[in-house]
Amino acid sequence: MASSDPIRLALVITELEPGGAERSLAEIATRLDRARFAPAVYSLGPRPPAGKDLLVTKLTAAQIPTRFLDLRGPIDFFRGVRRLAEMLREQQAELVQTFLFHANVIGSRAAVQVGVPFLTGLRVADARRWRTSLERWTTRAARRHVCVSQSVADFYRQRGFPSARLIVIPNGIDVAVWRDARPIDLTQLGVPAGRRVFVFVGRLAEQKGLAPFFQELPAAFRELSDHDLLLVGDGPDRVQLAETAQRLGVAERVHFAGWRPDVPQILAAADMLILPSHWEGMPNVILEAMAAARPVVASRAEGVAELLGDGTGEQTVPTRSAVEFRERLTSLLAKRDSLKLMGSRNQERAIQQFSIENSRAAYERLYSAIART
Repeated sequence: MASSDPIRLALVITELEPGGAERSLAEIATRLDRARFAPAVYSLGPRPPAGKDLLVTKLTAAQIPTRFLDLRGPIDFFRGVRRLAEMLREQQAELVQTFLFHANVIGSRAAVQVGVPFLTGLRVADARRWRTSLERWTTRAARRHVCVSQSVADFYRQRGFPSARLIVIPNGIDVAVWRDARPIDLTQLGVPAGRRVFVFVGRLAEQKGLAPFFQELPAAFRELSDHDLLLVGDGPDRVQLAETAQRLGVAERVHFAGWRPDVPQILAAADMLILPSHWEGMPNVILEAMAAARPVVASRAEGVAELLGDGTGEQTVPTRSAVEFRERLTSLLAKRDSLKLMGSRNQERAIQQFSIENSRAAYERLYSAIART
C-alpha cells in the first residue's frame, strides 16, 4: 500500500442517536481531509429510528460507509468482538478510534484480534470503579487515550491509566449553526404564551443531578414569577421527575419536550441553560449554549471550568449543591440586563477556543502520527 494512499480509519461508537459524543464523531468524520483519510463508521447498536437518524444521514451524505452491529446487551459481547473484527478486516483498517465505554471495550478487543493499532476516547469521568477497571484492562494496548478535557485526563490518571498515553483534545463546535439559529415558538413545546424559560438539554438520568434540583423548584419559582423550566431530552428518570413536579405543585411550570432535533432553535428562545450534573467530561451542551450566546448555570463537574474559563466563577457552583444552584439561578436571572453580556462573552470564548476546525486538525495530527508507524 503506497504511503500516499488515504489512511483507512475505523471510527467505532456505541450508538448513533444524537448525543455529545455521537455529534463529535460525525463532525470529525465528515471534516477529515479525504485525500489523507478514508473513514468508516461502526455503531455497536442498531440503526437509529426515523427522526433520530440525523447523524446517519449526515455521514451518508458525506459518503462515509456506516455499519451497525445490532448488539443488544452484554450477552452479545463475544459476538460483537467477532463481528467487528470481521468488518475491520473487510475494510482493511489501518487505525481504529473508539468512542465511549462500550465501544472502547469491544472495539479494543476487535482491534487486537485484527492486529491494528487503536486509540480510545475517554469522555466522561464516571465514578463507577468497575467500569474504569474493565476499561483500563481491555484497552491496555491502546496507543493513546484521547480525553475531552484535562479534568477527564486527571481522573483517568488517578484510576491507573498510563500518563504517557493520555492526551487531551477538547470538543469543537461549528459556532455558526448555533449563532444563526432563529428562536422557536415555545408554545409548540407546551410553554404558555408570554412565559420565559430556562432550559435543560440532555439525558434525564441520575448523572445530570436533576432529582435534587427539582426539590428546589418551588423556592426557585417563587422568585422567578416569569419563568418556567423546559427539559429537552429523555431517559430513565423522566417518569420520576414528572411525579416529583406534580407532588411539589409545580407541574404546570415544568415542561417535558422529549428528544428534539431543533436544539439550536430552542436555545435561541431560552434565557439560560442549566446543567446540575454530578459528573461530566466536557459537556457539549454547555459549549452549544456558549455558541448560542447564552449564559449558563452549571455544577462544577469535570470539563465545565475548562469550557467557561473566566466565566466559571459567576456561572457555576460546586457539584451536589442543589440549594446553591437554585440561588445562583435566581440571582442571575434577576440580572436581566447582564445576561446578554454574559452570553456574548461565552460565545466569544467558544469562537476563540473551541472551533471545530481546531478539533479536526488535532485529530488529523494524532491519526497521522499513529498510523503506518
